[in-house]
Amino acid sequence: MGENCKRYGVPFYGASFVPHNALKSSDTDAKKEDEDSGNRPNYVIFAGGGGEGRSGIPNALVISLFDSASNSLSDEPVEKLETGDDLPYRMAVHPGGEGVICSLPNSCRLFEWDTITSDNTIELSLKPSEKVFDKLEDIGQQLAVTFSQDGSLLAVGGEDGTLRVFKWPSMALILDAPKAHTSVKNLDFSPDGKYLVSVGSGPGRVWDISSSIAKASLSKENDEVFGFCKFSLNGESDPFLYATAMRDRGGSIVKWNTTTWKRISSKHVVRDPISAFSVSNNGKLLAIGTIEGDVLILNSSSMKVQTVIKKAHLGVVTSLAFSNDSRALASASLDASARVTIIQETTKIGVNVWIILFIMLLAAVLYYAKAKGHFL
Repeated sequence: MGENCKRYGVPFYGASFVPHNALKSSDTDAKKEDEDSGNRPNYVIFAGGGGEGRSGIPNALVISLFDSASNSLSDEPVEKLETGDDLPYRMAVHPGGEGVICSLPNSCRLFEWDTITSDNTIELSLKPSEKVFDKLEDIGQQLAVTFSQDGSLLAVGGEDGTLRVFKWPSMALILDAPKAHTSVKNLDFSPDGKYLVSVGSGPGRVWDISSSIAKASLSKENDEVFGFCKFSLNGESDPFLYATAMRDRGGSIVKWNTTTWKRISSKHVVRDPISAFSVSNNGKLLAIGTIEGDVLILNSSSMKVQTVIKKAHLGVVTSLAFSNDSRALASASLDASARVTIIQETTKIGVNVWIILFIMLLAAVLYYAKAKGHFL
């Protein structure tokens, strides 16, 4: 196991990079200087545990420090906040630095970032919030939790098939769909927050947030079973919508147009079932994890696999998350391992490379001709 992969004694179900705005300092000038220098620490948060009972495996939120220069995670967590008998099964990190919402067995709870500044060093920790959200109490197990990109909306999807969308942090309910699916598997907001996609049993559904109704249905083909869904930026044009689909021959990624909601393409990418999925913030990369512990990174334009990490984990890959700058990928597994992989940039064969190849070929031809006596 390399320095970029560590075991922290907790089977993980969730992973995310911590936004830099979570590192709040009372010294504004020192904070600004640190931000301008680009030397801000990179924290990654993982969530999981052994569940209820006396397994001896704690339920906890774990924060690790990632050093991109040495491509290494800290040997020990910088924070390990145990959650008692409650397993944090899913989590969503607020993009504005307000904390982490965790899905527990019967409710959702907010945990807030806590920082301690000493000797010009900011140390990150976590604490249970004193805020109690009544509308997230006694709602059963939520299998999907996500914030909109601007942090103004929160969506949760339950094991019972109920989908709810709230304004954040007022918790005003703006969408309540008790029978969205038999069970909600995954959710994601469009970049502008106007739409929410949900997948579960049956076809996927696209919800119009302003009208609180289902705007489109994402139909399945043949024996497809949707697992994960993600919107993706697409330069200056409308974003794409991706969903993972399982068929008898393996895992595929399906792409939709977000104006017509028509299917654009379907690409078979792996034989094993897909157990995790993520899209980079710049929209250029897709990542999938499998039940065999493999991690694959794809170019979103060509839909070709550019990196394969065989046995990135020894167990099922349960969560994937790109860093904010799209240069690193965090992954987590039920084998209690946490990993961060630096994205290697691929070089396209362009005009300059072809010129170099032509010159090399010409030189070889001239050398061969001279050797044969064609030149004096």
